[in-house]
Formats: sequence, structure tokens, C-alpha cells
Amino acid sequence: MSIPQISEFTIRRHANAKSFQRGEAYYEAGAVNAVTQRGDLLQADVVGTQGRPYHVNLSFDGSGLTSVNCTCAYNLEGWCKHVVATMLVCARHSENIEQRPTLEQLLDRLDHIQTQRLLQGLVAEYPPLIEAIDRHVSWMTNPAVQEKTIKAVRRSTVDQVPFRGQVRQILRDAVRYFEEGCEEDPIAEELLSVVQTAVDFSERGEGENAIAILEAITSICVENWDDVAEYGAENDEIVGELNNAWCEAILSAELTPEEKVDIQINLEAWQDEWNADFGIVMEALRQGWDYPPLVQVLQGNITERGAWEEDVPDYADDLALIRLKILERQERYQEYLYLAKAEGQTQQYLTMLGRLGRVEEAIDAAQTQMNSMEEAFALAKTLSVQGALQQALDIAQSGLNLPGNCQYELGIWTSDLALEWGNSEAALLAIKAAFQIKPCFVDYQKMAELAGENWETVKTDLLKIVRSYSGWGTESAKVDIFLSEGLIDDAIAIVSELSSYYSELIHRVMDAAISDNPSWVITNSRRRAEKIMDAGKAEYYYYAVEWLKKARNAYLESGKKADWLSYRENLMQTHARKRKLMGMFKQRGMD
Repeated sequence: MSIPQISEFTIRRHANAKSFQRGEAYYEAGAVNAVTQRGDLLQADVVGTQGRPYHVNLSFDGSGLTSVNCTCAYNLEGWCKHVVATMLVCARHSENIEQRPTLEQLLDRLDHIQTQRLLQGLVAEYPPLIEAIDRHVSWMTNPAVQEKTIKAVRRSTVDQVPFRGQVRQILRDAVRYFEEGCEEDPIAEELLSVVQTAVDFSERGEGENAIAILEAITSICVENWDDVAEYGAENDEIVGELNNAWCEAILSAELTPEEKVDIQINLEAWQDEWNADFGIVMEALRQGWDYPPLVQVLQGNITERGAWEEDVPDYADDLALIRLKILERQERYQEYLYLAKAEGQTQQYLTMLGRLGRVEEAIDAAQTQMNSMEEAFALAKTLSVQGALQQALDIAQSGLNLPGNCQYELGIWTSDLALEWGNSEAALLAIKAAFQIKPCFVDYQKMAELAGENWETVKTDLLKIVRSYSGWGTESAKVDIFLSEGLIDDAIAIVSELSSYYSELIHRVMDAAISDNPSWVITNSRRRAEKIMDAGKAEYYYYAVEWLKKARNAYLESGKKADWLSYRENLMQTHARKRKLMGMFKQRGMD
């Protein structure tokens, strides 16, 4: 089976801007190991920050992709960077995908005896596999007891010991890292990966196993946190993730009253010992799914108080999002919509309508309920996936006029969609909105193409934006734009007071300015070189000589060779005892 056509626009639609950017960096760095296809399954290993690579699976059928997953702990919006990197390989170099036989094709090559030997060998290599085989053989040979077997398995079958040991080792390693002078927090990412294991169990409906894992993580953290707290480690991030994971596990499990009491006692003790707040977990434990106001909401009886009987706590939104995640997983879509509406989760409400194919209903609701760019962006992407491209474009364009913090990402996405729809005018307006938030040379060039004969008018507006923009991190983009337009003085204004950390950028402007403004090049490069030489730090002399090269070139360009030789002679007299510097002068032909 051939793979479905995957365009970069499709990838952008399914990933947020940061994930796409990081995924493209992974792709360009060659982090994606060989991509293999087995029938309707694509697989790849992507080298990440951990010792072992992350595994990406892409499933598809004749109509396109059906599922996408990665073994990393990413749980935010859209595809992770590892999936993006794999998709880019498929989009840009599909000819490199290795074709491999499917499981069925492999098994067809074996007879009964060979199949038995295969399984025996696999169990010898992976001993826990015997438990999975045991369960599946029981289900296949004795369907009558399947329901009973599932219930027995759903009670905690996870061994806590390995998880306790893993968390304890993470904290021990952290102490060693701190003692070796490591400034970055070595704890959070490792612990969150273990927490994600519990979340994975919850997502499979095995809440009891998730609770067992979370008990192991939380108890060991509480018992050993003083060891890392001495080095300034804080528990805010891990406690936040544990809160979410505990809530999801509790709301995914069927707990007896006795089990609830045991969990509550543990949580209260952990709170006191760890100086943590598990209030949201205890509220989820108290309410479950039988909390009367919640029951009313799920039946469609929505009041101003939403799903709460008393004052609404600060964590109400977090708890609502966890409940919505579970309802979605259980395909209880109408209850999902009731709860999202009752709890003011507009983005979730609108996007679920879109995902259910209720496009017109989603658009009508958006007219009165959509209040942010983020909500518009989420709905527009959902509608585009549904194939409602014109409606998606309309929503995205209206979103650019709403408050929010994703104007650049929304503007670029909207522009790409407008181009796909053949609307170059809308594409220009959208990318201009993005440019206002973050000037970018590539976007500037793209607008030149879109504007056509109106470019001079558009360019005037864009240059005003660039000159007035004061945001950090756009120095290079500004310089690229000004140099492309021959606006040397504007480029000089950008780099004149930048630190020498930006030397490459400053050199570019000096090279461009040497004909029009050699005096600036001389003054600025001399100042930077003299600061290094006067400080007497030999390890930086190379950079001083590079600045002096710019000064020499500017002297010569302006016909002032005698002035250069005089200045050079003065430098050599002043710094004559700095042998390394004098050696560099001679080696680099500073005549």
C-alpha cells in the first residue's frame, strides 16, 4: 500500500508552531532514523534528549492517516516534534522509506512448529511477554470468562517496586548532578516521564494501575525530596503534573469507599510532609462522577453555577479539562459538550462541535462565544481537518482581530490556508498581521511576492513596523530587511550598540556600510577592538584582530592609508608586551 500524500501544510495544521519548528530542526539534524513501512503502518525511531530514541507510529488507510502516536511524554496540542520530524521525512523524501513485510506476511512464512519456537524465543528475550500471551490465550479459548478476567486484571496488577526504584534513582542522580555543578534542573523531565507512564494506564482505562504507580512516585518523592531541596530544587512543576495525573487516574478508576479513604489519608499526609497542595485531587476523589451538580450538567441541565454546588475554586478549569479528556476517551460526546459549555471551556466546546462534523453549529456558536485568538485558531484548525476550508479561513481571519498571544502563529497559518484556497489578498493581510508581532525576513520576502504591483505601498507600511518594533530577538531579521533595501543607516542604528556577542551580524553591516559610511565602521570597530586589547585577555585577542581588520578596510576604502598606519603603529607601541597579540598582527598581515 502506498502512503498517503502528506503536505507540509497538513503537518503545520496538526502541530503548533513550536513543535513544527523543533521538529524541522530534528529533521534537518538527521535525528530520524530509517523510516519503515509495513502495510498500512509507518514506523521510525527519532533520536531525542534521552539515551534511547523515541518510537513513532503512523497508521493510515485509503483515505489518509488514521492514527499518530509517539512514545515521548508530550501531551500538549497537536503533534510532537518527533512526529513532525518523521512526517517531514515522508513529505520531502518519501523515496527513502524502506518497505518491510507486515506481521501477517511474516507469520505466513512459518509453520506451526516455527511459530511456537518464535514465541518461545521472544518470551526468553522479553519475559513479561508471557503474561500478555497468557491473557490473550485465555480470552481466545474461554470467551465466557472474559468479563471476569478483565475485572480481575483491572485491580492493581502493577508491581510498584520498579517505579519506586526508578524515582529513587532519579533523585540520587540529581544530587550527583548538582554536586558536579549542573545548573539545569535534572529532575523534572525524568520524573515527568515516569508520571506519564501512569497517565498512559489511565488512558487505557486502567485507573487502578495508574493509582498504584502514582502512589509509588509520590511516596518516594516525599520521602527523599529533602536530599535535592538542599540544592534549591523546587517541587512546583512535579506537584502540578502529579495533581493532573492523580485526578485522571481517580476519575478513570472504580474505587470502593475504603479505597477512597486510604487515598485521602495518604494525600493529606503527603501534603503536610512535602508542603504540597493536593486539593484538586481530594476534590476529584470526593466528587467522582456522582456529584449532584455534575450529574445535572451531564444531563443537559446547565445553570449559572455550572458543575459546582458551592463557590467555584481556582482549579475548576483544570478539573473540567481532565473530565473532558475522559469523556472524550469514552466517546460520551454529548456529555462532553454539556460540560464544556457549563464550565466555560469555549475552545473545547467549539472544536468538539467541529470534530463531530457539526460545522454550522460550531460557526454559529463561535459568533457569540469565541473571545480569543487561541479559540479561533483551535476551531479553524479543526474545521480545516474536516475539509471546511472556507469556514476555517473565515474563523481564522476573525480570530486575528481578537485578543490573544498567538498572533504570529495564527497569521502564518491563516496565510498558508488562504494561499491553498487561492486567496492571495487574504494571505497578504494575514502574514502582515504576523509580521506586526514578529518581523521576519522570510515573511517580508513572501509579502513582496504576494503584493505584486502594490509592493511599494505595502513596503512603506512594513518598514514603519520594523523601525518601531522594539521586541528582543529580531535584530538579525531587521538587519536583513534593511540591507535588502539598501537602508544602511537603519541597519547601522540596529547594531551600533549591540554587544560583540552579535559580532557576525555587526560584521555584515560593516561590510555593507564600508562604502557609504566608513567613518562609522572605523569608530565602531576600533572601540570594540580596543576594549578587548586594553582588558589584556589573551583568549579574546582573535576577536580584537577581526575588528581591526574591519577598521583597516574602512581606512583603505576611504583613502586614509596613512591614518591606518599611524593608528597601527600606535597600537603596536601601546601593546608591545602582549606577545600573542603582536604575533597575530604579523600572522594576519595587519599592514
